[in-house]
Amino acid sequence: MSEKKPLRVLFCMGINQNFMDAPREEQLDVWAAFSEMWNGITDMDGVNVIGNMDDDQSMVGASTGYPWTTYLLADVADYDTVVACCNLFRTTAVGETPYKLWRYMKVESRIGRELIVQTA
Repeated sequence: MSEKKPLRVLFCMGINQNFMDAPREEQLDVWAAFSEMWNGITDMDGVNVIGNMDDDQSMVGASTGYPWTTYLLADVADYDTVVACCNLFRTTAVGETPYKLWRYMKVESRIGRELIVQTA
């Protein structure tokens, strides 16, 4: 029986217009919440981060879809762990506001597998 392989997951994250419209102090709270969420993903059991990429210097404004603002590529143990990573957007508080991170940004996870090219 073959060993269960991890899922290859690309977390695509986009900043939305609420962040763009927020006062500077609120944006700083969002940045702190983003950092908490990011560390939550990278520290989660069953997650092995491979790399990340940020589009913030080559795009301006909110991300309504592709291209996203930032990406995190990871091998993830299972689907439930992918869901737990995405759930951090719903549960991470932004400063002293009643809001959670998902008010200011969104995430979409693309789930696949590592591509292994077979040679003859």
